[in-house]
Amino acid sequence: MVLTREKVPFTTHPYEVDPKTSGYGEAVAAALGLEPARVFKTLIATVDGQLGVGVVPVARTLDLKALASALGGKRAAMAEPAAAERATGYVTGGISPLGQRSRLPVVLDDSAMAFETIFVSAGKRGLQLELSPADLVHLTGAAVAAIATS
Repeated sequence: MVLTREKVPFTTHPYEVDPKTSGYGEAVAAALGLEPARVFKTLIATVDGQLGVGVVPVARTLDLKALASALGGKRAAMAEPAAAERATGYVTGGISPLGQRSRLPVVLDDSAMAFETIFVSAGKRGLQLELSPADLVHLTGAAVAAIATS
């Protein structure tokens, strides 16, 4: 695991969520008793035909124009779930910004930097990772930009 190999401090947090829920991120925040601003969802988009990753708070929406700009592109759209799952090796609702099958460019919303630690998917539904946003940036090579909108 990249976190152990890189000696990055992290904590795992298992949780129970109804598999029929459609708002995974909000359900995670509620299940763990966290403010939604600290729980981040990993979204896969196509930017000028190439896949990229936006990591934004669960209570906010990915600003596709801002993501495209942060990745040096012009146009972005959400990727089809099947394409996101193939590229990352994870199922929708459990996509992690870490350990993806294909190394995709990552942009972390700048709001993450206000917290000592944030929560992201550990790669499956029912498990979150807590780590510092600086460590997430280091491990993924992420850019940090304002990519979330209300």
